Amino acid sequence: MLGSVKPETLFIDAGGVLVFPNWARVSDTLARQGVIVAPDVLAAAELPAKRELDIGRTVVHTSGEQQGWLYFNRVLAEAGIAQTDRTDAALAELHRYHQELNLWEHVPSDVVPALARFRALGLPLVVVSNANGKLPVLFERIGLAPLVDLMLDSAIEGVEKPDPRLFQIALARAGASAATTLHVGDLYYVDIVGARVAGLDAVLLDPAGLYEGFDCPRVRSLGELAERLEKDSQG
Repeated sequence: MLGSVKPETLFIDAGGVLVFPNWARVSDTLARQGVIVAPDVLAAAELPAKRELDIGRTVVHTSGEQQGWLYFNRVLAEAGIAQTDRTDAALAELHRYHQELNLWEHVPSDVVPALARFRALGLPLVVVSNANGKLPVLFERIGLAPLVDLMLDSAIEGVEKPDPRLFQIALARAGASAATTLHVGDLYYVDIVGARVAGLDAVLLDPAGLYEGFDCPRVRSLGELAERLEKDSQG
């Protein structure tokens, strides 16, 4: 079992779990500044870059908005691209796009089937995200809004993870109990620690196996999470 009890509600992080940066757009924007790096190279660099920021606890001591742009510079460094005026100009253009539409607009192919499997288990699905105020608009634009029951965007709520208040707001709005709610996220100090302080069980999405030895359940994919929850429901 992933938590102490079978969950009755599932909280899901957005960025890094349901939606991901549009690396093709990032690559194209960099290319217009003369910086050539393929989308797949950026995607491969993302996970170690994100882990470094997480374990270094940069993500705890900066706002979600600040984290996003530290993260992009870290991704570029992992991809072997030095920070220059050209990369800064590209990131400034991407930031403007993100402010208007949200750059985390790529939905991997396994997301929609996994959400359907969670729904089939009778789990209310609540998105709890450190975002930029555009999460509801983004989810409508990319077709995820009808697949979840509730969305909480930290910029709209005025508090962000790991502050337990965001989880508490989500619990109240969903009519859920912390004792029977499971949260899945991709950052240890933001998602796992934050959820636990709020009294929730939590599982870490760790597709590359970079969090070996950490004191939390881990899954490689949302499909694996669905499979484990299905087994728990039958046990």
